[in-house]
Amino acid sequence: MQQSTSGNNRDFFRQLATLAAIVGAFVVNVLSNIFPLNGLSIGAISNTLFKNVLIIPANYAFAIWGLIYLGLFALAVYQFLPSQKEDEDLRKTGYLLVVAAVAQCIWVYLFLFRLFAFSIVAMLGILLPLIIIYQRLEIGKKRVSKNKKFCLHAPISIYLSWISVATIVNVACALYFGGWNGWGIANEVWTVIMLLAAAVIATVMIINYRDIAYTGVTVWALIAIAFQHWDIFLIRNVALGLIIILMMIVVIKSWRR
Repeated sequence: MQQSTSGNNRDFFRQLATLAAIVGAFVVNVLSNIFPLNGLSIGAISNTLFKNVLIIPANYAFAIWGLIYLGLFALAVYQFLPSQKEDEDLRKTGYLLVVAAVAQCIWVYLFLFRLFAFSIVAMLGILLPLIIIYQRLEIGKKRVSKNKKFCLHAPISIYLSWISVATIVNVACALYFGGWNGWGIANEVWTVIMLLAAAVIATVMIINYRDIAYTGVTVWALIAIAFQHWDIFLIRNVALGLIIILMMIVVIKSWRR
């Protein structure tokens, strides 16, 4: 009985910490847009300091954060349900989601203070815990209930996919701000390389894990990049080509399943 009570307490503290971290990250993001430090919000910095970084998608792409937080809040509520009180999958996540949420808050302030090189470290602090959670939950490898799929697996997939894309963009911004000349290779070519990298990762996720949510977010980002740079022939057509390829793979994998 004492061990059971101790286990329940640990679960409760983990659930509470997860909820607090998600709410905290949401509040920090909202406040950073309403009361931006140094006079510029994250979007404003992207549109001014990094207007020549061609991997940055159109502004509307960042509306994905609404879906991300909707999923995270669903996860936070789901973990408190009596039926999930001693769920082993939730226990496997441990405090990793808390680490990711705290790292996200740190990233916001580092980015707003123009400490872009350090912001990459914070971004990895978001990315790596999400990768570990993804692997521990065996997303795409293990059958789960619909409730768990939509309230646990899907939120992690969507969050991880966007952060994967954001990490590529973050590195590109930091290199640009640092004055890196790209070894003399044209910006358009580097952008295509980064688009291919994102598409390859999404392809691996859909083939190995049949993760439509992850791939869908990558497609969303590619569409926004294509529209943002519609006047640049190479970027537009490569992005559109990758979108078509990814969608075809999704359809084929779904049909076979």
